[in-house]
Order: sequence, then C-alpha cells, then structure tokens
Amino acid sequence: MASVGNAVREACLAAQEGLAKRAVEDTASPFHGLALDALDWREGTLGRRDGEGARLDHVAILHGGQPLEVRTTASRPADVANRYSMYGYAAFFAEVAVDPDLGIVRVRRMLGVYGIGKVVNPRLARSQCIGGMVGGIGMALMERTVLDPRDGRPVNAHMADYLVPVNLDIGSLETHFLEEEDSTVNPLGVKGIGELCIIGVAPAIANAVHHATGIRVRELPIRIENLLGV
Repeated sequence: MASVGNAVREACLAAQEGLAKRAVEDTASPFHGLALDALDWREGTLGRRDGEGARLDHVAILHGGQPLEVRTTASRPADVANRYSMYGYAAFFAEVAVDPDLGIVRVRRMLGVYGIGKVVNPRLARSQCIGGMVGGIGMALMERTVLDPRDGRPVNAHMADYLVPVNLDIGSLETHFLEEEDSTVNPLGVKGIGELCIIGVAPAIANAVHHATGIRVRELPIRIENLLGV
C-alpha cells in the first residue's frame, strides 16, 4: 500500500481530471463550457461546485463507450525524504513460562503495538501482524537450519524435521495500531508494515526468558540445552 497505493491514487486523480475535461468539452454535456475549477467530484459523481443542477455518475461521462486512459507516476521529493524519518515502528511485549526441570519455554501471550500511519485495511493488517508474531515465535524457539559440514546441504530441509509453530504452540496474541496522521510520508499517510511484524518478536521473547531465568541467550533458537540448570 505504501508503495503502490499512492501511484494508484495519482492515477485515479488523473482519471477524474480527464473525465472532467471530457465533460466540459462535450457539447452534449450539461457542464459544457464551464471551467474545470467550477466542478468537483463527490462520492463518485461529478457536478457543479456551487451545488446547482444534477450530478453525473462517472459512467455517464464515458459516453459512447469510449474508455479513458491516463498515465502518471508518484514519487516523494528527495529533500522531504532527507529531512524526515518516515519509518513505521512497533513495540512487542511477551510473557513466557519456563519449565525449571526440562527447560521448555512456552509463550503464554504476546502484545504488539504498531505505528504504521493510516491503517487502510484493519482486518488484513491485524492478520499480517498475528502471522508475524507466529513466525517470530518460531524464530525464537524452534526454527533452525542444520547444515551438513561435508557438503553444506541442509539436513532438515523438510517439514518432518524443520520445526515450525502449530496451534498448540501459540497462546494469546494481541495487536493494537496507534492512531497516526502523517501527511509527510505520502499523500495517503500509510507506511509499510511488512517485516515490522516479525523483527521484534524474537528479541522480546529472549528478554522475557532472561527475566524468567537470569540466563541471557544470544543465539536463536533458544533451545533446552541453553537453559539446563535453571
């Protein structure tokens, strides 16, 4: 959305301008001869800015079935990018339980709070953040590629040996989005969420393990042998 959405927005605005020009140039149009700034778009219809007369649906302006094609681009001025930080950010909170006899770590619950500008699709954004948390739990506690020292090939390159989280490994996951209006980053005010959903999860879990056990583990995944003797 942060990359493509603004280009789509510019294309839509250019299409609206093209349709308005067609409406004022067509002799059969009720807006013929008017200045472009005398018209405005409102809820998909074109009409006089002063409210007089009827408003036309965008389909009605495509008279004769003639399509309208526009081309445009969207980019951010370099000086703006150099003056402002435009990154999204997030904070993660994790609660873990560590078995003192077996060294097994379970993530009981996690909370992620995200600042990503305008959230265009809250359901999709939440789903992506939940998926990032699940992937981060796998990164912190399970996933590890083992290489054969003889030829460098992975010896656990299949789902039977490469561990990933399943439903029973996942506790309560909660997400919150900060209300943020940032018109500097781009006209839509949106920021990328992508890898932001996962990169802070494993560090939060590692910190929670340290808080629970006093052991600081500096490699992933955190394994039972790292915590033996707790």
